[in-house]
Amino acid sequence: MDVEQVIDELYGAAPEEFVAARDARSAEARSSKDTSAAKRIAALRRPTLAAWASNRFVRERPEDVRRLLTLGETLQEATRLLDATKLREAAGVQNKVIAAEVREAAAVADEAGHPLSASVRQEVEQLFRAVLADPEIAAEWSTGRLVKPPEAPVGFGTITPESLPPRAAPRRKPEPDDGARAAARKAEKEAEEAAAEAGARDEELHAAEARASEADALVADLEERLSQAKAERRTARAAAKEASKAAREAHRRAEGLRTEAGGD
Repeated sequence: MDVEQVIDELYGAAPEEFVAARDARSAEARSSKDTSAAKRIAALRRPTLAAWASNRFVRERPEDVRRLLTLGETLQEATRLLDATKLREAAGVQNKVIAAEVREAAAVADEAGHPLSASVRQEVEQLFRAVLADPEIAAEWSTGRLVKPPEAPVGFGTITPESLPPRAAPRRKPEPDDGARAAARKAEKEAEEAAAEAGARDEELHAAEARASEADALVADLEERLSQAKAERRTARAAAKEASKAAREAHRRAEGLRTEAGGD
């Protein structure tokens, strides 16, 4: 048994199916005498709804995953180089990206039949902030096997403009920092791309919902017509049955009259 493949399969399953699927695969491993695999599978824990939504997002939106990982690397580098002013700019960029990707994660969960509440969306947001701030968390997250969101990050992942130190007075002769400016420009470009893609997907979602509503209306109309046609068919069959009965009775009477006439 390929345990890694089984783990991927389990953490891609719906939350309500996880325990039964895990126990079934563990039993399968035991029946195959693969004790090590059975123990490892049995030890797996069901993910929270926020973790499941994140795992689903990782599987369904690889381009968005790449975007977050790339932005995380960029922001981590920028944190080592930027002053308070540029950290404020970086905070604004990451907030735009996170907002767009949280919407995507919620859309993925909704498509799978598990809409996310406001509190679960907040957990997903904190998870994405942790991914941007911590390379180890990012590596674990990108496997799509999270059991629960990690603790809130301490670095730039939780930074807000209000929490940053006051703007420093500009130096008389500031030294240019090409690397920092390039990092900020790259992060801003990533944010713009994410926001544009999120907007396009929102439009696609709205269009799909409109088409679904039209299809529902058409189905309802056809079902109503079918119901009416069935009722008319029942009425017609009843009338035909009565007409057939009346015709047979008329034939019997006519035959009786002919017999009487012949006897005379």
